[in-house]
Amino acid sequence: MTMELNKYSRRVSHQVRIGNTIIGGCQPIATQSMTNTPTADTESSVEQVKRIAAAGAGIVRLTAQGRKEGENLENIMAALREDGCGAAIVADIHFVPEVASIAARYVDKVRINPGNYRTSNGELEALIAQCRERGVALRIGVNHGSLAKRIFDEWGDTPQGMVVSAMEFLRVCRREEFDQVVVSMKSSNTRVMVHAYRLLVEAMEAEGMTYPIHLGVTEAGNGIEGRIKSAVGIGALLADGIGDTIRVSLTEAPENEVPVAQMLCDHYSSREGEFTITHPERYHPTEFVRRSDITTPIIHTELDERFIVIEAHSQNPTAELRAAILSLEDEKQPVVVKCRYEQSDVVEVAVKAAADLGVLFLDGLADGIWVDAPNIPQQTVKDIELMILQAARVRFSHTEYIACPSCGRTLYDIEKTLADIKSRTSHLKNLKIGIMGCIVNGPGEMADADYGYVGAAAGRITLYKGREIVEKNIPQEEAIEHLIDLIKRNGDWQDPE
Repeated sequence: MTMELNKYSRRVSHQVRIGNTIIGGCQPIATQSMTNTPTADTESSVEQVKRIAAAGAGIVRLTAQGRKEGENLENIMAALREDGCGAAIVADIHFVPEVASIAARYVDKVRINPGNYRTSNGELEALIAQCRERGVALRIGVNHGSLAKRIFDEWGDTPQGMVVSAMEFLRVCRREEFDQVVVSMKSSNTRVMVHAYRLLVEAMEAEGMTYPIHLGVTEAGNGIEGRIKSAVGIGALLADGIGDTIRVSLTEAPENEVPVAQMLCDHYSSREGEFTITHPERYHPTEFVRRSDITTPIIHTELDERFIVIEAHSQNPTAELRAAILSLEDEKQPVVVKCRYEQSDVVEVAVKAAADLGVLFLDGLADGIWVDAPNIPQQTVKDIELMILQAARVRFSHTEYIACPSCGRTLYDIEKTLADIKSRTSHLKNLKIGIMGCIVNGPGEMADADYGYVGAAAGRITLYKGREIVEKNIPQEEAIEHLIDLIKRNGDWQDPE
Protein backbone atom coordinates (compact mmCIF):
# COMPACT_ATOMS: atom_id res chain seq x y z
CA MET A 1 0.00 0.00 0.00
CA THR A 2 1.28 3.43 -0.91
CA MET A 3 1.13 5.57 2.21
CA GLU A 4 3.26 8.31 3.68
CA LEU A 5 4.76 6.98 6.92
CA ASN A 6 6.45 10.22 7.87
CA LYS A 7 3.71 12.75 7.11
CA TYR A 8 -0.02 13.09 6.53
CA SER A 9 -1.24 12.74 2.97
CA ARG A 10 -4.86 12.03 2.14
CA ARG A 11 -5.59 9.17 -0.25
CA VAL A 12 -6.81 10.26 -3.69
CA SER A 13 -10.39 9.22 -4.43
CA HIS A 14 -12.98 10.34 -6.96
CA GLN A 15 -16.20 12.11 -6.06
CA VAL A 16 -19.49 10.34 -5.41
CA ARG A 17 -22.75 12.24 -5.09
CA ILE A 18 -25.21 11.03 -2.45
CA GLY A 19 -28.24 13.27 -2.77
CA ASN A 20 -27.07 16.76 -1.83
CA THR A 21 -23.85 15.47 -0.25
CA ILE A 22 -20.64 14.84 -2.17
CA ILE A 23 -17.90 12.67 -0.72
CA GLY A 24 -14.43 11.89 -2.02
CA GLY A 25 -12.08 14.07 -4.02
CA CYS A 26 -11.16 17.19 -2.07
CA GLN A 27 -14.40 17.21 -0.08
CA PRO A 28 -14.22 17.28 3.73
CA ILE A 29 -14.75 13.91 5.39
CA ALA A 30 -18.51 13.47 5.83
CA THR A 31 -20.19 12.15 8.99
CA GLN A 32 -23.19 9.86 9.09
CA SER A 33 -25.37 7.75 11.36
CA MET A 34 -28.19 5.20 11.17
CA THR A 35 -31.71 5.19 12.55
CA ASN A 36 -32.85 2.56 15.04
CA THR A 37 -36.57 3.09 14.51
CA PRO A 38 -38.72 0.57 12.58
CA THR A 39 -38.53 1.71 8.95
CA ALA A 40 -42.20 0.77 8.53
CA ASP A 41 -42.99 3.53 11.06
CA THR A 42 -42.90 6.68 8.95
CA GLU A 43 -43.37 9.26 11.70
CA SER A 44 -40.75 7.95 14.14
CA SER A 45 -38.23 7.34 11.35
CA VAL A 46 -38.70 10.84 9.91
CA GLU A 47 -38.30 12.46 13.33
CA GLN A 48 -35.15 10.50 14.09
CA VAL A 49 -33.60 11.30 10.70
CA LYS A 50 -34.24 14.97 11.41
CA ARG A 51 -32.58 14.70 14.84
CA ILE A 52 -29.54 13.00 13.31
CA ALA A 53 -29.32 15.65 10.60
CA ALA A 54 -29.67 18.43 13.18
CA ALA A 55 -26.73 16.90 15.06
CA GLY A 56 -24.60 17.51 11.96
CA ALA A 57 -24.73 14.33 9.88
CA GLY A 58 -25.16 14.89 6.16
CA ILE A 59 -25.94 11.21 5.49
CA VAL A 60 -28.49 9.03 7.32
CA ARG A 61 -29.06 5.30 6.79
CA LEU A 62 -32.23 3.29 7.41
CA THR A 63 -32.57 -0.47 7.33
CA ALA A 64 -34.92 -2.02 4.78
CA GLN A 65 -35.08 -5.67 5.68
CA GLY A 66 -38.25 -6.50 3.72
CA ARG A 67 -40.61 -5.29 0.99
CA LYS A 68 -42.78 -3.39 3.47
CA GLU A 69 -39.81 -1.40 4.78
CA GLY A 70 -38.43 -0.87 1.28
CA GLU A 71 -41.73 0.48 -0.03
CA ASN A 72 -42.18 2.75 2.99
CA LEU A 73 -38.98 4.57 2.11
CA GLU A 74 -41.11 6.44 -0.44
CA ASN A 75 -43.26 7.88 2.35
CA ILE A 76 -40.24 8.66 4.52
CA MET A 77 -38.46 10.48 1.69
CA ALA A 78 -41.57 12.49 0.83
CA ALA A 79 -42.12 13.53 4.44
CA LEU A 80 -38.46 14.52 4.92
CA ARG A 81 -38.38 16.66 1.79
CA GLU A 82 -41.71 18.25 2.65
CA ASP A 83 -40.27 19.18 6.06
CA GLY A 84 -37.21 20.71 4.39
CA CYS A 85 -34.74 18.03 5.54
CA GLY A 86 -32.14 17.62 2.82
CA ALA A 87 -30.04 14.87 4.43
CA ALA A 88 -28.82 12.20 2.03
CA ILE A 89 -30.82 9.03 2.70
CA VAL A 90 -29.33 5.56 2.40
CA ALA A 91 -31.16 2.22 2.42
CA ASP A 92 -29.35 -0.64 4.15
CA ILE A 93 -30.18 -4.00 2.57
CA HIS A 94 -29.54 -7.46 4.02
CA PHE A 95 -30.50 -10.89 2.73
CA VAL A 96 -33.06 -9.89 0.05
CA PRO A 97 -31.57 -8.39 -3.14
CA GLU A 98 -35.10 -7.67 -4.39
CA VAL A 99 -35.50 -5.04 -1.67
CA ALA A 100 -32.45 -3.16 -2.98
CA SER A 101 -34.21 -2.57 -6.29
CA ILE A 102 -37.32 -1.35 -4.42
CA ALA A 103 -35.28 1.04 -2.27
CA ALA A 104 -33.35 2.36 -5.26
CA ARG A 105 -36.58 3.90 -6.57
CA TYR A 106 -36.66 6.33 -3.65
CA VAL A 107 -33.37 6.88 -1.80
CA ASP A 108 -30.04 8.56 -2.56
CA LYS A 109 -27.81 5.54 -1.94
CA VAL A 110 -28.25 1.80 -1.49
CA ARG A 111 -25.92 -0.24 0.68
CA ILE A 112 -25.65 -3.92 -0.17
CA ASN A 113 -23.65 -6.70 1.49
CA PRO A 114 -21.74 -8.91 -0.98
CA GLY A 115 -22.39 -11.80 1.39
CA ASN A 116 -26.04 -11.71 0.27
CA TYR A 117 -25.45 -11.39 -3.49
CA ARG A 118 -23.96 -13.39 -6.29
CA THR A 119 -21.95 -11.88 -9.13
CA SER A 120 -22.95 -14.59 -11.61
CA ASN A 121 -26.69 -14.12 -12.09
CA GLY A 122 -27.02 -10.51 -13.23
CA GLU A 123 -28.55 -9.18 -9.97
CA LEU A 124 -25.78 -6.68 -9.40
CA GLU A 125 -25.77 -5.49 -13.03
CA ALA A 126 -29.53 -4.92 -12.86
CA LEU A 127 -29.19 -2.89 -9.67
CA ILE A 128 -26.36 -0.84 -11.16
CA ALA A 129 -28.50 -0.01 -14.19
CA GLN A 130 -31.32 1.11 -11.93
CA CYS A 131 -28.98 3.23 -9.80
CA ARG A 132 -27.47 4.84 -12.89
CA GLU A 133 -30.91 5.78 -14.21
CA ARG A 134 -31.95 7.63 -11.02
CA GLY A 135 -28.53 8.94 -10.00
CA VAL A 136 -28.42 6.69 -6.94
CA ALA A 137 -25.05 5.87 -5.37
CA LEU A 138 -24.12 2.35 -4.24
CA ARG A 139 -22.14 1.15 -1.23
CA ILE A 140 -20.40 -2.20 -1.36
CA GLY A 141 -20.48 -2.89 2.38
CA VAL A 142 -18.40 -5.91 3.41
CA ASN A 143 -18.88 -7.12 6.98
CA HIS A 144 -16.37 -9.37 8.72
CA GLY A 145 -19.23 -11.32 10.24
CA SER A 146 -21.26 -12.05 7.12
CA LEU A 147 -18.99 -13.15 4.30
CA ALA A 148 -20.47 -15.38 1.60
CA LYS A 149 -20.01 -19.08 2.33
CA ARG A 150 -17.78 -19.66 -0.69
CA ILE A 151 -15.50 -16.79 0.41
CA PHE A 152 -15.47 -18.02 4.01
CA ASP A 153 -14.71 -21.60 2.95
CA GLU A 154 -11.62 -20.48 1.02
CA TRP A 155 -10.36 -17.57 3.10
CA GLY A 156 -12.02 -17.86 6.49
CA ASP A 157 -13.17 -14.70 8.24
CA THR A 158 -9.91 -12.94 7.40
CA PRO A 159 -9.08 -9.45 6.14
CA GLN A 160 -7.95 -11.09 2.91
CA GLY A 161 -11.34 -12.74 2.49
CA MET A 162 -13.07 -9.42 3.03
CA VAL A 163 -10.95 -7.84 0.30
CA VAL A 164 -11.66 -10.67 -2.14
CA SER A 165 -15.37 -10.16 -1.52
CA ALA A 166 -15.21 -6.41 -2.13
CA MET A 167 -12.99 -6.59 -5.21
CA GLU A 168 -15.33 -9.04 -6.98
CA PHE A 169 -18.11 -6.48 -6.77
CA LEU A 170 -15.96 -3.46 -7.55
CA ARG A 171 -14.78 -5.17 -10.73
CA VAL A 172 -18.39 -5.59 -11.82
CA CYS A 173 -19.04 -1.90 -11.14
CA ARG A 174 -16.01 -0.93 -13.19
CA ARG A 175 -16.98 -3.28 -16.02
CA GLU A 176 -20.39 -1.60 -16.06
CA GLU A 177 -18.65 1.82 -16.08
CA PHE A 178 -20.47 2.84 -12.92
CA ASP A 179 -18.26 4.89 -10.61
CA GLN A 180 -20.79 6.22 -8.08
CA VAL A 181 -19.66 3.58 -5.64
CA VAL A 182 -18.43 3.70 -2.04
CA VAL A 183 -16.83 0.72 -0.28
CA SER A 184 -16.50 -0.32 3.36
CA MET A 185 -14.78 -3.15 5.28
CA LYS A 186 -16.29 -3.24 8.75
CA SER A 187 -15.43 -5.39 11.75
CA SER A 188 -15.81 -5.21 15.52
CA ASN A 189 -12.15 -6.28 15.76
CA THR A 190 -10.08 -3.13 15.25
CA ARG A 191 -7.03 -5.04 14.05
CA VAL A 192 -9.03 -6.95 11.44
CA MET A 193 -10.78 -3.75 10.40
CA VAL A 194 -7.59 -1.73 9.92
CA HIS A 195 -5.78 -4.51 8.06
CA ALA A 196 -8.80 -5.10 5.81
CA TYR A 197 -9.01 -1.44 4.79
CA ARG A 198 -5.28 -1.20 4.15
CA LEU A 199 -5.34 -4.38 2.08
CA LEU A 200 -8.34 -3.04 0.17
CA VAL A 201 -6.54 0.19 -0.67
CA GLU A 202 -3.55 -1.85 -1.80
CA ALA A 203 -5.76 -4.02 -4.03
CA MET A 204 -7.60 -1.03 -5.50
CA GLU A 205 -4.35 0.80 -6.22
CA ALA A 206 -3.04 -2.26 -8.07
CA GLU A 207 -6.06 -2.10 -10.38
CA GLY A 208 -6.26 1.68 -10.72
CA MET A 209 -9.44 2.09 -8.63
CA THR A 210 -10.15 5.30 -6.70
CA TYR A 211 -13.52 4.57 -5.07
CA PRO A 212 -14.20 6.58 -1.90
CA ILE A 213 -14.08 4.72 1.41
CA HIS A 214 -16.59 4.60 4.26
CA LEU A 215 -14.97 3.90 7.66
CA GLY A 216 -16.45 2.33 10.76
CA VAL A 217 -15.87 -0.09 13.61
CA THR A 218 -18.98 -2.22 14.07
CA GLU A 219 -20.44 -3.11 17.44
CA ALA A 220 -18.18 -0.70 19.36
CA GLY A 221 -20.48 -0.60 22.39
CA ASN A 222 -21.37 2.51 24.38
CA GLY A 223 -20.01 5.17 26.70
CA ILE A 224 -16.35 6.09 26.83
CA GLU A 225 -15.29 2.56 25.83
CA GLY A 226 -17.33 2.65 22.63
CA ARG A 227 -15.90 6.05 21.72
CA ILE A 228 -12.34 4.90 22.37
CA LYS A 229 -12.74 1.69 20.37
CA SER A 230 -14.16 3.61 17.41
CA ALA A 231 -11.42 6.23 17.63
CA VAL A 232 -8.66 3.59 17.68
CA GLY A 233 -9.90 1.91 14.49
CA ILE A 234 -11.10 4.94 12.56
CA GLY A 235 -8.21 7.11 13.73
CA ALA A 236 -5.64 4.58 12.55
CA LEU A 237 -6.99 4.85 9.02
CA LEU A 238 -7.57 8.60 9.04
CA ALA A 239 -3.91 8.94 10.09
CA ASP A 240 -3.06 6.95 6.93
CA GLY A 241 -5.11 9.42 4.87
CA ILE A 242 -7.77 6.77 4.26
CA GLY A 243 -11.45 7.63 4.61
CA ASP A 244 -14.03 9.87 2.94
CA THR A 245 -17.01 9.34 5.24
CA ILE A 246 -17.23 7.86 8.72
CA ARG A 247 -19.80 6.44 11.09
CA VAL A 248 -19.12 5.93 14.79
CA SER A 249 -21.36 2.99 15.81
CA LEU A 250 -22.54 3.35 19.41
CA THR A 251 -25.21 1.48 21.36
CA GLU A 252 -26.86 4.78 22.15
CA ALA A 253 -29.24 7.23 20.53
CA PRO A 254 -27.97 7.63 16.93
CA GLU A 255 -27.57 11.39 17.24
CA ASN A 256 -24.94 10.77 19.94
CA GLU A 257 -22.67 9.25 17.29
CA VAL A 258 -22.38 12.41 15.22
CA PRO A 259 -20.36 14.67 17.59
CA VAL A 260 -17.79 11.89 18.06
CA ALA A 261 -17.47 11.40 14.31
CA GLN A 262 -17.14 15.15 13.78
CA MET A 263 -14.49 15.37 16.51
CA LEU A 264 -12.44 12.78 14.62
CA CYS A 265 -12.90 14.62 11.32
CA ASP A 266 -11.81 17.91 12.89
CA HIS A 267 -8.85 16.22 14.56
CA TYR A 268 -7.50 15.21 11.15
CA SER A 269 -8.34 18.41 9.29
CA SER A 270 -4.76 19.59 9.81
CA ARG A 271 -1.82 17.21 10.35
CA GLU A 272 1.28 19.28 9.87
CA GLY A 273 4.84 18.01 10.03
CA GLU A 274 7.24 15.77 8.11
CA PHE A 275 9.66 13.47 9.88
CA THR A 276 12.72 11.43 8.96
CA ILE A 277 12.50 7.63 9.12
CA THR A 278 15.70 5.59 9.11
CA HIS A 279 14.21 2.10 8.92
CA PRO A 280 10.86 2.08 7.05
CA GLU A 281 11.40 -1.62 6.30
CA ARG A 282 10.55 -2.39 9.92
CA TYR A 283 6.94 -1.32 9.40
CA HIS A 284 4.24 -3.92 8.59
CA PRO A 285 0.93 -2.20 7.75
CA THR A 286 -1.16 -5.29 6.97
CA GLU A 287 -0.02 -7.77 9.61
CA PHE A 288 0.55 -7.58 13.34
CA VAL A 289 4.26 -7.86 14.17
CA ARG A 290 5.47 -7.08 17.68
CA ARG A 291 8.56 -4.90 17.55
CA SER A 292 9.96 -5.72 20.97
CA ASP A 293 9.85 -8.69 23.33
CA ILE A 294 7.36 -6.96 25.66
CA THR A 295 4.25 -9.15 25.59
CA THR A 296 1.99 -7.00 27.79
CA PRO A 297 2.11 -3.27 27.04
CA ILE A 298 2.10 -1.00 30.09
CA ILE A 299 0.44 2.22 31.20
CA HIS A 300 2.57 5.11 32.39
CA THR A 301 2.26 4.36 36.12
CA GLU A 302 3.98 1.00 35.50
CA LEU A 303 7.03 2.53 33.83
CA ASP A 304 10.42 1.02 34.72
CA GLU A 305 14.02 1.24 33.46
CA ARG A 306 13.52 -1.14 30.54
CA PHE A 307 11.53 1.52 28.67
CA ILE A 308 12.43 4.74 26.97
CA VAL A 309 9.78 7.45 26.62
CA ILE A 310 9.22 9.16 23.28
CA GLU A 311 7.01 12.23 23.50
CA ALA A 312 5.22 13.89 20.59
CA HIS A 313 5.36 17.67 20.26
CA SER A 314 4.02 18.30 16.75
CA GLN A 315 0.53 18.66 15.26
CA ASN A 316 0.92 15.15 13.83
CA PRO A 317 1.77 12.99 16.84
CA THR A 318 1.09 9.67 15.08
CA ALA A 319 3.59 10.26 12.28
CA GLU A 320 6.08 11.87 14.66
CA LEU A 321 6.05 8.95 17.09
CA ARG A 322 6.04 6.32 14.35
CA ALA A 323 9.04 7.95 12.68
CA ALA A 324 10.94 8.12 15.97
CA ILE A 325 10.30 4.44 16.71
CA LEU A 326 11.28 3.37 13.20
CA SER A 327 14.53 5.32 13.53
CA LEU A 328 15.77 3.77 16.79
CA GLU A 329 19.21 2.17 16.57
CA ASP A 330 18.06 -0.70 18.78
CA GLU A 331 14.99 -2.00 16.96
CA LYS A 332 13.94 -4.08 20.01
CA GLN A 333 14.16 -1.21 22.52
CA PRO A 334 10.85 -1.08 24.47
CA VAL A 335 9.12 2.26 23.93
CA VAL A 336 6.48 4.22 25.81
CA VAL A 337 4.68 6.74 23.59
CA LYS A 338 3.59 9.98 25.25
CA CYS A 339 1.36 12.81 24.13
CA ARG A 340 -0.04 15.79 26.05
CA TYR A 341 -3.69 16.87 25.97
CA GLU A 342 -4.65 20.13 27.68
CA GLN A 343 -8.42 19.68 27.35
CA SER A 344 -10.58 19.26 30.45
CA ASP A 345 -13.31 17.31 28.68
CA VAL A 346 -12.81 13.60 29.34
CA VAL A 347 -14.42 12.45 26.09
CA GLU A 348 -12.30 14.81 24.01
CA VAL A 349 -9.08 13.63 25.66
CA ALA A 350 -10.10 9.99 25.30
CA VAL A 351 -11.07 10.23 21.62
CA LYS A 352 -8.02 12.25 20.59
CA ALA A 353 -5.56 10.08 22.53
CA ALA A 354 -7.13 6.90 21.14
CA ALA A 355 -6.93 8.25 17.61
CA ASP A 356 -3.33 9.47 17.96
CA LEU A 357 -1.82 6.58 19.92
CA GLY A 358 -3.98 3.51 19.35
CA VAL A 359 -2.57 2.81 15.88
CA LEU A 360 0.95 2.48 17.30
CA PHE A 361 -0.28 -0.54 19.28
CA LEU A 362 -2.37 -1.94 16.45
CA ASP A 363 0.81 -1.91 14.38
CA GLY A 364 2.95 -3.51 17.12
CA LEU A 365 5.29 -0.51 17.36
CA ALA A 366 4.74 0.73 20.93
CA ASP A 367 5.09 -1.03 24.28
CA GLY A 368 3.60 1.48 26.68
CA ILE A 369 1.24 4.45 26.72
CA TRP A 370 1.38 7.77 28.54
CA VAL A 371 -1.58 10.09 28.13
CA ASP A 372 -0.40 13.34 29.72
CA ALA A 373 -3.70 15.03 30.61
CA PRO A 374 -3.21 17.34 33.61
CA ASN A 375 -6.76 18.72 33.54
CA ILE A 376 -8.66 15.48 34.13
CA PRO A 377 -8.42 13.13 37.16
CA GLN A 378 -5.41 10.82 37.04
CA GLN A 379 -7.48 7.70 37.76
CA THR A 380 -9.54 8.60 34.70
CA VAL A 381 -6.32 8.94 32.70
CA LYS A 382 -5.26 5.44 33.76
CA ASP A 383 -8.66 4.07 32.77
CA ILE A 384 -8.39 5.74 29.35
CA GLU A 385 -4.92 4.28 28.83
CA LEU A 386 -6.14 0.77 29.66
CA MET A 387 -9.16 1.17 27.38
CA ILE A 388 -6.93 2.26 24.48
CA LEU A 389 -4.71 -0.79 24.95
CA GLN A 390 -7.77 -3.04 25.06
CA ALA A 391 -9.34 -1.42 22.00
CA ALA A 392 -6.04 -2.01 20.17
CA ARG A 393 -6.24 -5.66 21.30
CA VAL A 394 -2.86 -5.78 23.03
CA ARG A 395 -3.92 -5.89 26.71
CA PHE A 396 -7.27 -6.99 28.12
CA SER A 397 -7.99 -5.62 31.57
CA HIS A 398 -11.79 -5.75 31.80
CA THR A 399 -14.82 -7.33 30.15
CA GLU A 400 -15.22 -6.28 26.51
CA TYR A 401 -18.74 -5.79 25.18
CA ILE A 402 -19.24 -6.28 21.45
CA ALA A 403 -22.57 -4.52 21.18
CA CYS A 404 -24.29 -3.43 18.00
CA PRO A 405 -25.60 0.13 17.72
CA SER A 406 -29.20 -1.00 17.14
CA CYS A 407 -31.25 -0.35 14.02
CA GLY A 408 -34.73 -1.05 12.70
CA ARG A 409 -33.92 -4.77 12.71
CA THR A 410 -33.20 -4.86 16.45
CA LEU A 411 -35.58 -7.17 18.28
CA TYR A 412 -35.30 -5.76 21.83
CA ASP A 413 -34.19 -2.68 23.79
CA ILE A 414 -30.47 -3.15 23.28
CA GLU A 415 -29.39 0.00 25.15
CA LYS A 416 -31.13 -1.10 28.35
CA THR A 417 -30.02 -4.70 27.91
CA LEU A 418 -26.38 -3.68 27.47
CA ALA A 419 -26.59 -1.58 30.62
CA ASP A 420 -28.17 -4.48 32.53
CA ILE A 421 -25.58 -7.00 31.34
CA LYS A 422 -22.76 -4.60 32.18
CA SER A 423 -24.13 -4.07 35.68
CA ARG A 424 -24.00 -7.83 36.29
CA THR A 425 -20.74 -8.74 34.51
CA SER A 426 -18.39 -5.73 34.34
CA HIS A 427 -16.35 -7.07 37.27
CA LEU A 428 -15.27 -10.12 35.24
CA LYS A 429 -11.78 -10.13 33.75
CA ASN A 430 -10.61 -10.99 30.24
CA LEU A 431 -14.02 -11.91 28.86
CA LYS A 432 -15.70 -10.79 25.65
CA ILE A 433 -19.50 -10.73 25.60
CA GLY A 434 -21.44 -10.04 22.41
CA ILE A 435 -24.84 -8.31 22.68
CA MET A 436 -26.43 -8.27 19.24
CA GLY A 437 -29.82 -7.03 18.12
CA CYS A 438 -30.50 -9.64 15.46
CA ILE A 439 -28.94 -12.45 13.43
CA VAL A 440 -27.94 -10.31 10.42
CA ASN A 441 -24.38 -9.73 11.60
CA GLY A 442 -24.69 -10.98 15.15
CA PRO A 443 -23.18 -14.47 15.13
CA GLY A 444 -20.43 -13.48 12.71
CA GLU A 445 -19.36 -10.16 14.21
CA MET A 446 -19.16 -11.64 17.69
CA ALA A 447 -17.29 -14.71 16.43
CA ASP A 448 -14.33 -14.11 18.73
CA ALA A 449 -16.54 -13.38 21.76
CA ASP A 450 -16.61 -15.84 24.63
CA TYR A 451 -20.37 -15.52 25.03
CA GLY A 452 -23.13 -14.13 22.86
CA TYR A 453 -26.62 -12.74 23.54
CA VAL A 454 -28.51 -12.40 20.22
CA GLY A 455 -32.05 -11.37 19.35
CA ALA A 456 -33.77 -14.35 17.71
CA ALA A 457 -37.38 -13.10 17.45
CA ALA A 458 -39.57 -10.57 19.19
CA GLY A 459 -39.05 -11.11 22.92
CA ARG A 460 -36.75 -14.10 22.36
CA ILE A 461 -32.98 -14.48 22.82
CA THR A 462 -30.47 -17.09 21.66
CA LEU A 463 -27.28 -17.61 23.69
CA TYR A 464 -23.91 -18.60 22.26
CA LYS A 465 -20.70 -20.02 23.72
CA GLY A 466 -18.13 -18.92 21.18
CA ARG A 467 -19.59 -19.76 17.77
CA GLU A 468 -21.91 -22.48 19.09
CA ILE A 469 -25.56 -22.01 19.96
CA VAL A 470 -26.21 -23.17 23.53
CA GLU A 471 -29.83 -22.16 24.16
CA LYS A 472 -32.46 -21.00 21.67
CA ASN A 473 -35.51 -18.75 21.97
CA ILE A 474 -35.22 -17.92 25.66
CA PRO A 475 -37.85 -15.43 26.88
CA GLN A 476 -36.08 -12.09 27.09
CA GLU A 477 -37.03 -11.54 30.72
CA GLU A 478 -35.10 -14.71 31.65
CA ALA A 479 -32.17 -14.38 29.24
CA ILE A 480 -29.68 -12.47 31.40
CA GLU A 481 -29.99 -15.02 34.21
CA HIS A 482 -29.44 -17.78 31.63
CA LEU A 483 -26.36 -15.93 30.36
CA ILE A 484 -24.89 -15.69 33.86
CA ASP A 485 -25.65 -19.37 34.48
CA LEU A 486 -23.86 -20.21 31.22
CA ILE A 487 -20.79 -18.22 32.28
CA LYS A 488 -20.81 -19.99 35.65
CA ARG A 489 -21.15 -23.46 34.09
CA ASN A 490 -18.08 -22.80 31.98
CA GLY A 491 -15.96 -21.70 34.95
CA ASP A 492 -15.61 -18.06 33.87
CA TRP A 493 -17.61 -16.51 36.71
CA GLN A 494 -16.15 -14.72 39.71
CA ASP A 495 -18.22 -13.11 42.45
CA PRO A 496 -17.82 -9.32 42.73
CA GLU A 497 -15.30 -8.29 45.35
